[in-house]
Amino acid sequence: MPKLVRHTAVRWPAGGKGNAIVNKKRVTSALMYYFHGSYFYICRNAIVSLILEPFIVSARKYRPQTFKDVVGQGAITNTLLNAIENNHLAQALLFCGPRGVGKTTCARILAKKINQDGTERDDEDFAFNIFELDAASNNSVDDIRSLIDQVRIPPQVGKYKVYIIDEVHMLSQSAFNAFLKTLEEPPKHAIFILATTEKHKIIPTILSRCQIFDFKRITVKDATEYLKYIAEQQGIEAEESALHIIAQKADGAMRDALSIFDRVVSFSGKELTRKAVTENLNVLDYDTYFSATDLILENKIPELLILLNDTLSYGFDGHHFITGLASHFRDLMVCQHPETIALLEVGEDVKNQYKEQAAKASKDFLLKAIDLANDCDLKYKSSKNQRLLVELTLMKLASITYDGEKKKV
Repeated sequence: MPKLVRHTAVRWPAGGKGNAIVNKKRVTSALMYYFHGSYFYICRNAIVSLILEPFIVSARKYRPQTFKDVVGQGAITNTLLNAIENNHLAQALLFCGPRGVGKTTCARILAKKINQDGTERDDEDFAFNIFELDAASNNSVDDIRSLIDQVRIPPQVGKYKVYIIDEVHMLSQSAFNAFLKTLEEPPKHAIFILATTEKHKIIPTILSRCQIFDFKRITVKDATEYLKYIAEQQGIEAEESALHIIAQKADGAMRDALSIFDRVVSFSGKELTRKAVTENLNVLDYDTYFSATDLILENKIPELLILLNDTLSYGFDGHHFITGLASHFRDLMVCQHPETIALLEVGEDVKNQYKEQAAKASKDFLLKAIDLANDCDLKYKSSKNQRLLVELTLMKLASITYDGEKKKV
């Protein structure tokens, strides 16, 4: 029996990138054992162990650790930095805004930053000074009373104890009232950072005691730039138009954009193309609308109806198609003026296509086309025959520039 040789354990995939490599040879073995978090493959003359790293979603892996890394909230981060430097930081702060825009992230960064005095270690996270409370599951008066008892105790390390209360709008009315006195006159070592997505649910007496910071939605441009950075970090080749589609789909939430990015990367691998993104996210590609507009401008009604039928056969509904077409006409309109071209939120390659098609369409045509498409959008839900409504709208659109019999449409 040949002597078994134990090889050095290697990562799989190798170095976090590429395919599984063991001594530059692919492992092929029918015998595999799992032991203490590792997979062991029994080969003909060797035992090879492969260490599998747990997958961490990009939203957690690339969570900003400093204010300069926070995406799209420059006004707020600069205000907080200046407040710390000038010792003008309020003891009660309210971070509000839509989901996934950096409220909790900024709260954690601020909590660490205010305790830094230059003498701490590089890896110091001030974990004993920062307390996070989920108001959704700790929303009673007893929970707030327990919090008030903790606030009285001064910090053992650092200057401040920071209390981050997430989803604070979930506190009960009684809990809010119990919290008022402490929030108005907290001990000098305590700072409260409240975070919420629904500011209108917080009682006015709480709002009046807090310094309010309204977080804005992340712009498509900022989200695309950050996705490009993450793609480079992961060694992924991504088309700019593909990242633009992801950013648009996220609707201003960076966390949503990163979740979509992870999903699409799992689908397409190391090459992220516009086609792969549109297939995975079930959205219509720009090419569909470019083709539809070309057919409309050429008055080709039969081909236009066939294009609609093909689109419906892929599982899209007519409402999705016609609203997308209306948005396409709007984008062509803004392309006709140098001052408004900045309103076009697409990649550079697609922007050139828009410019070319905008040159073919007159302003009068685009105004009528937008009006017809918008009218179809408004009537769609109440229509008894929705497909016929969309087809009729497409026929009207294709007849706008028709030079044959002059008929009112």
